[in-house]
Amino acid sequence: MAHQVRAVVARGKGAPVSLETIVVPDPGPGEALVRVEACGVCHTDLHYREGGINDEFPFLLGHEAAGVVESVGEGVTDVAPGDFVILNWRAVCGQCRACLRGQPWYCFATHNAKQKMTLPDGTELSPALGIGAFAEKTLVAAGQCTKVDRAASAAAAGLLGCGVMAGIGAAINTGNVGRGDSVAVIGCGGVGAAAIAGSVLAGAAKVIAVDIDDRKLATAAKLGATHTVNSRHSDAVEAIRELTGGFGADVVIEAVGRPETYKQAFYARDLAGTVVLVGVPTPEMKLELPLLDVFGRGGALKSSWYGDCLPSRDFPMLIDLHLQGRLDLDAFVTETIALDEVEKAFERMHGGDVLRSVVVL
Repeated sequence: MAHQVRAVVARGKGAPVSLETIVVPDPGPGEALVRVEACGVCHTDLHYREGGINDEFPFLLGHEAAGVVESVGEGVTDVAPGDFVILNWRAVCGQCRACLRGQPWYCFATHNAKQKMTLPDGTELSPALGIGAFAEKTLVAAGQCTKVDRAASAAAAGLLGCGVMAGIGAAINTGNVGRGDSVAVIGCGGVGAAAIAGSVLAGAAKVIAVDIDDRKLATAAKLGATHTVNSRHSDAVEAIRELTGGFGADVVIEAVGRPETYKQAFYARDLAGTVVLVGVPTPEMKLELPLLDVFGRGGALKSSWYGDCLPSRDFPMLIDLHLQGRLDLDAFVTETIALDEVEKAFERMHGGDVLRSVVVL
């Protein structure tokens, strides 16, 4: 049986999204049908709409979501109808070289639902990051569903599906922030703010937030940043060094994705320190650094893919910490909106005053 539901569709490059009826099939082997309760509006969705990911229009947008499993296909045992789940876009295969060496968070063969969701005329939709959750229901691979405690609100829980997990994971998983460390986070949008929360959670003694927007710095302080630096008015590298005894931070997390800010991160870390790139660059960007400085400063230069998370391990843990009052996921929800307000949320992204707009169904 097919399901006709409302969903947000992007039909062409740069064109406003539209609320349309789509057709969602019943789950086949290894698949799950999920009734979406909430989905965050992420910059990646805007990139899809702008044609910045690929040109496989029409797109079914939305990927940062939580909801309830309605039905599952043959062979599915990890989730069952009625389970409250967070959706993820890296369903690990368990069989690739990364999985077999015990590093499934690097899985090189992640998978999605095999069946396609369509428009009523049969036109196949390309779901954003294999999810497509700006919809009343969506079809995903069962491995994209992670069961968590129902006590968490869907609006907060769904944010672990992308941006908040990317930031927290950049600190805890990729950066290995430890007790007593000094951390600097350059760029305090949604991902950077989450990196600050993750650093605090990991026990960092000093957490320095760097941005050019005082509103974002104020939010960073509420999430636990011990110091803030407006790099529009101060040199970020000098300020971070001054706050760390002249040495630089043990871990610097770059959450912008630009060569200029990456260089700041590189020179703002202590000798043998770690730089984590979690901001996403665009294809034309180039980085130039003196190779002697790369050698002479030692340490590690890392990229963080989805916060190097393993959803089955990290999502339930972080939801538990949230419910214990140790991780305020609700702080990342700036506003809740209806399904037909996604285009307005894209416009608000440019204002700098939103961590996340969240569609609630």
